[in-house]
Amino acid sequence: MQAEPQITFTPIGHVRGGRKEATKDGWGNNRSRIELDSNRFEADALLGIDALSHIEVIFYFHLHTDEPTETRARHPRDREDWPKVGIFAQRGRMRPNRIGLSTCRVVKVEGMVIEVEGLDAVDGTLVLDIKPVWKGNEPRGEIREPDWAREIMSNYW
Repeated sequence: MQAEPQITFTPIGHVRGGRKEATKDGWGNNRSRIELDSNRFEADALLGIDALSHIEVIFYFHLHTDEPTETRARHPRDREDWPKVGIFAQRGRMRPNRIGLSTCRVVKVEGMVIEVEGLDAVDGTLVLDIKPVWKGNEPRGEIREPDWAREIMSNYW
């Protein structure tokens, strides 16, 4: 059997401003900027972003990389009153590839910078990609989620 290929990402930019530390809750009013790498991009890479209300930001969880990677089931936030679920059924940062995904509101675009609100990434975070949020990409049909997930998210934003 062949070994899996290694994948290398080159960040497209960084998160600047906003929170300095990753905390569990209260991200809704977090204002920060996404600054593109000026060695790789020009301002026209962001052309049209200002017409969007929201973007999805794919990023790398760069803090606490000494934390063990989770590959199995665990209690979310170590709460024994919540069920043990696999790492792929939760959104914890100690994922196998430490990739985060956040939908945030576009406040404004200036040159190579997008000002956003509600990005749950901290100052210095490596941004891997940005995608537009379009109604046509929203889930079709009813969304199911467990009660513990609703409880986590009740204070998250």
